[in-house]
Formats: sequence, structure tokens, C-alpha cells
Amino acid sequence: MLLQNSTDSTDKLIKVIPFFYGWVILFVAALVHFSSAPGQTYVSSIFIDHMIDDLGWSRTTFSSLYTAGSMTAAIFMVAAGRALDKFGARKTLTTLCLMMFLATFWMSGVDSLWKLFVGYALLRTIGQGSFGLVATTMVSTWFIRIRGRATAISSVGGAASLALFPFIVHILIERFDWRNTWFILGIVVLIVLFLPALVLIRRSPEAVGLRPDGVNYRMPETGGDSDKEPTEANFTLAEALKTKSLWMLVFGSTAMPLIMTGLMFHHVSILGAGGISPGLAALTMGLFGPLVFLGSLACGYLADRIPNRFLLAAGQFILILAMLWTIIISAPWQAIIYIFLASISMSLMSTPNTVIWANYFGRTNLGSIRGFATTVMVAFSAMGALPFGLIYDRTGSYDDAIFILLILPVIAGIAYMLAKEPKLKSKLNVF
Repeated sequence: MLLQNSTDSTDKLIKVIPFFYGWVILFVAALVHFSSAPGQTYVSSIFIDHMIDDLGWSRTTFSSLYTAGSMTAAIFMVAAGRALDKFGARKTLTTLCLMMFLATFWMSGVDSLWKLFVGYALLRTIGQGSFGLVATTMVSTWFIRIRGRATAISSVGGAASLALFPFIVHILIERFDWRNTWFILGIVVLIVLFLPALVLIRRSPEAVGLRPDGVNYRMPETGGDSDKEPTEANFTLAEALKTKSLWMLVFGSTAMPLIMTGLMFHHVSILGAGGISPGLAALTMGLFGPLVFLGSLACGYLADRIPNRFLLAAGQFILILAMLWTIIISAPWQAIIYIFLASISMSLMSTPNTVIWANYFGRTNLGSIRGFATTVMVAFSAMGALPFGLIYDRTGSYDDAIFILLILPVIAGIAYMLAKEPKLKSKLNVF
């Protein structure tokens, strides 16, 4: 519960720092996004060709097991959301951090298909699903009025991860082989994240005697509402499931994870079909990070000012353009344009999609509600690698997969436009 007090309210650090403690939470959230890399497709895609060469399994086999592992991960997202609401971010995240190390250690020893499945399931559950759920929920819990901007700033961690890890992983594999590289990634996660998660995270601003955004809200004597205390409609999961808005948001969130997972998982191969070398393909993937971050900053500013559903719908339209552009790639400059279009689409989807859930359904049960939504997102993300891999193995081209999947962002854009803010019978002030 947001109003629950804790012994952390006497924490000396929180009392003496001259700024809102939510910015510390935001910093940790950025580290979480950064540390999610081993479970993200942009890292797995760098391993894939090396693992295929060493283990002798087909691209379809890897795609199928990646899909199966991701589908398994989706099953656990509701449980992860409930754990986040029940135990708080600190206990949940420190546990996940240790599990991530164990998952990467497991991947370093893969020598059979069942081990690959288990490894993918662990990595996707922790990195692609749970880490993102915890990080975005923390930010949404500590900020209301500037939730969009705060969410965008925290995305610097994900942007840095996307910019650095593909290139670093490529170098590490070339120098130490793919097995040792998986183990190294687990060590990096422990070093970067474990202590900050254990020491710095607090459950909510109310738990330490603060208020969201660090503001002491009041009504000015002259009237007006510039300092008016914000109110929230805090839905339970059961109440949220009865709204049309939740289902429209869920339907809308299916296209991007499915398509971008497929494109990123086969990134090296897709660009290779256009004559781009593996090293250059890994390097171009690093462009996603800074481009998505800059786009997210702009979208964070917009998310605090205009309805998020419009931004989300626009992201689907640009995704269509990015998909079609992959068909004509035959030179490095065309690959860069593709990454630019895809980055804009991802930016329009990432920050507004985080903000809209807290804006619509409140903070009290946000972990459970977003856990349900994340289940669907991860499930569709799971299906992204398989159609691309199957069609490529049969035709030697990714074009048919692109044309077939174009219908998804069209449907998603319509769903987002229909996702209007839901209403409870009464809005309860949370302070």
C-alpha cells in the first residue's frame, strides 16, 4: 500500500539530502534498464550466429526455443507484478539481480536444446519482463505531475545499454568466445545493480514521509489550481480488467514487441541480406540507444501535455514505415535510415506506454495491473523471432514476413485511438 509507513522514514540519508529522493529512485531505475541487457533481444541477436556455428543447430531451432522461452516468461509476469505490490521493489529487484547472474551462468554452459530453452526462459523472465516492470513502476510511483519526463530520463539506462552492449558483446565474443561472454555479462549485472538496489530503493514517497514529485501541494488563497494536490483513480486489477481501456491498451501493445523482437533478433542476418557485414551490423544496432533516448526525452515532454494514446498510435504508423524500409536496404546509409525510423517508433511507444498505465489506473495496484499487461507484451514478444526465422529458412528472404506482419501495427494503432481514460465511480485522493 502506498500509505504504509516504514522504518525507512527515519533514514538519515533521505532527511539530509537537499533534493527529492525520487531522483535517487530514478537513478536506480536507469541502472535497472541498463542491467536488463542479457535478457534483451539486442544482446541475444549478437550471440545467435556464433551459437549456431558452434552448436550446429538451425536458425529455426533457435527462433523456436527463443519463442518458447519467452512464452514461458510471459506466464510469470502476473506473479512478478503481484510480488512487486506485496514485497516492494527492493526485495523484488535484489532477488531478480541474483537470478540474472544465475541465468547468464546457465547460458554459458548450454550444450543441449533443453538447456537453451531454460536459459532463454530465465533471461526473458528477468531481463525482458521483470526488470522493466520494476523500473517503470518505481518511477511511476514516485512521480505524478512530471511522470512523462521522469520516465524519459530514466530511459537513459536503456539507451546506454542498447548503445553499448551490442558492440561490447561482439568484441567480447571475438576475444573470449560466446560462453565466457555470457558469464561476464552476469558479473557486470551484479557489479552495477545489486548494491544500489539493496541500499537505495524505498517503496514509495509516502513510506518515507514524502509526496510524489517532492511537492507540498496546497490550494493558493487567490483560487486557481496550479498547486492543487493531484488525485488518482486507484483501480484494483479486477476493476481494471472490466474497463475497455485496459483491453485496448493491451491489444495496442502487441505489435511493437512482436515485430521489433523479430527485427532485432535477426538484425545481423537482415542487414547481412542487404550486404552489411556482421561487425557493421552490430555497430549499427548501437545507434538505437542514443536515438531512442533522444526520442524518449521528446516523448516524455509530450506525454505530460497531450493524450498518450495519440503518441502511441503515431508510433504504430512509423513502425510500418520502418518495416517497409528493411526491404530496400542495400547500403550502410539505408541501414541507418531504418534504425532512425525504428528508433522514433520505439520512442513513441516506450515512454507514453509506461506513463499511460499509471495515469489511467493509479499507483496503488500498478504492479499487478502492469504485470498482467506485461504478460501479454512478453507473450507477443515471444512470437517475434519465430515467423522471421521460419520464413527465412524456407525462402531465403525476410520480405514475406514483413508483408504478413504489417497488419499488426494497423490494428494496434486503431486500438490505441479507442483507449480513452477510464473512470471509477469516485476518485480518491491518495494523500
